[in-house]
Amino acid sequence: MLPETLSSVKLRQDPGFMFDNRLNRFKLRTYLAYTSGGHLMNNELFGLRPLDFSGNETVTEAVTEGLDRRRFIMTSLAMGFAMASQPIHAQAISTDMHGLVAGEVSIPVSDGMIPAYRAMPETGKDFPVMLVIQEIFGVHEHIKDVCRRYAKLGYLAIAPELFARQGDVSKMTDIGEILSKVVSKVPDEQVFSDLDATVTYAGRTGKGDISRIGLVGYCWGGRTVWLYADHNPSIKVGVAYYGLLNGMKSEIKANDPIDIATNLKVPVLGLYASLDAYIKTDIVEKMQAGLESSTSGSEIVVFPNVNHGFNADYRPTYNKTAAEYAWKLSSEWFKDHGL
Repeated sequence: MLPETLSSVKLRQDPGFMFDNRLNRFKLRTYLAYTSGGHLMNNELFGLRPLDFSGNETVTEAVTEGLDRRRFIMTSLAMGFAMASQPIHAQAISTDMHGLVAGEVSIPVSDGMIPAYRAMPETGKDFPVMLVIQEIFGVHEHIKDVCRRYAKLGYLAIAPELFARQGDVSKMTDIGEILSKVVSKVPDEQVFSDLDATVTYAGRTGKGDISRIGLVGYCWGGRTVWLYADHNPSIKVGVAYYGLLNGMKSEIKANDPIDIATNLKVPVLGLYASLDAYIKTDIVEKMQAGLESSTSGSEIVVFPNVNHGFNADYRPTYNKTAAEYAWKLSSEWFKDHGL
């Protein structure tokens, strides 16, 4: 349990991460005052300014098809890091493949095949399954590395490319374009269907134990963790890193996480940042209040004085101390819930 509280947001004290027990609301509101502006977003400022999914008149003329779309833009995964995530910072972690089987696989879905990255221990079977859900940059090198990290802990970790129909974000250089041309066009029902198919695939390999499925996701993937946990109550446990809690509903996105908080059955640990320009403190508190009225046992931890993307070791928003403490909390959360 996380006994200490700050307003309605739960925190844990630990020697590994020095909390100052304050959310600097003035500074947070200052960050929220920024707008991306113009036609391009400064990629170095991603994580420091509010997201704009609408783009402009030119950018929003994009693919509008939903789950019934049959043409797949991506049939294989990108190599390296997504172009919009450049420049890659020197502290980027690279996990070796010693003792692992790791690489690209293809997953049968309702309307074709999507690529995915899978990593698992070299020997053994009946591994607990970890669904790793991508950021807005798709299944690029960072997400592949996260899969290897979980495989080193004994999981069959798999990250399906959930933007395969809407666009290859790895080749896009502007984050604003990624948000308006791809992210805003991906139907939640399509995502849920593809994750369902990924679970089925993991079971059919003969290596994964799909009675023990966990979720971990980052940014866009963090939002998806909350929603997919509601969609699939057979999921055992989840961790959502700074996933948006509101503001993305549309004709193809029926709910935001804040809408399903009271109904959630799966225990999800939310890891959030006090200086996050995308997620207001009052929304985090409202989400926590909803979770407390559910039967899920879900909790939220807010890290003071860090930004959205604090776990992204290849980005300028990376905070090593917070990321390492978040890894500790996540690992304990999964173990405590039987994964």
